[in-house]
Amino acid sequence: MSIELTTKDGNVTITNEVIATVAGGAAIECYGIVGMASKNQLKDGIAEILRKENFAKGVVVRQDDELISIDMYIIVSYGTKISEVAHNVQSQVKYNLDKTLGIPIHAVNVYIQGVRVQA
Repeated sequence: MSIELTTKDGNVTITNEVIATVAGGAAIECYGIVGMASKNQLKDGIAEILRKENFAKGVVVRQDDELISIDMYIIVSYGTKISEVAHNVQSQVKYNLDKTLGIPIHAVNVYIQGVRVQA
């Protein structure tokens, strides 16, 4: 699926992959985030940290009519307040997607996949 925008100069198509990459980049900049996790955890429950080029694997973009919802799978740093980190991620992702792509977001759901101690 993708989003179609019509402007006076023509049509713009934004794919879900682009939305997921922008959302992942916005989330990783938030304080307390160690990295993005894959939405498909391994069998033993270990969450792997995704590299920059794979951020889209940790983000699910859902589109219902005109409403866009985003599911983010993240790994947080040990010692941070998880509720604050999740709230910051939600705010930052909504702001960045609206600013960068001009797309209003209905909901940003954050799923904490793990807690890591940074060395």
